Amino acid sequence: MRKTFLFLDTIINKVDAKGRVSLPSDYRAIVKELSTEIVCYRSLTTPCIEGCLEDLLEKLATDIENSTDFFSETQDDLTNLIFGDAKRFTFDSTGRITLSEKLLQHAEITDSAVFVGKGRKFQIWSEKNWIKEEQRIREKIKLNRPSLKTEEGK
Repeated sequence: MRKTFLFLDTIINKVDAKGRVSLPSDYRAIVKELSTEIVCYRSLTTPCIEGCLEDLLEKLATDIENSTDFFSETQDDLTNLIFGDAKRFTFDSTGRITLSEKLLQHAEITDSAVFVGKGRKFQIWSEKNWIKEEQRIREKIKLNRPSLKTEEGK
């Protein structure tokens, strides 16, 4: 049985002048166990960077193909914005990746990056934007009080 790997926690790391940032050590351990690189692309909905292993993007590609018409505008839009924007990153011997200027500008990241675990994927935010986003999420959750059904609770 395959061990489950999840990106967890919220970790702030410094970004140097060349756009290099250390991938959190827990995240590096997952990547080393399952792959040799991560894939990052600009979020479609927020000013952050989405990151994951390539197998999650393979699943997403299948899901898009199965849920939209092959020649539809929706499929074209999604695949252009996700796969046309995605880039593979390997980390160096010190655990750093070099984020492109396009990614850094989209996320408004300058001197520090906030890595936010989201299970099978993670996000990279500027500190300023993450503080605002976390506050927005917490306020929304307080108002809506979502309920989740687990496998046992079906």
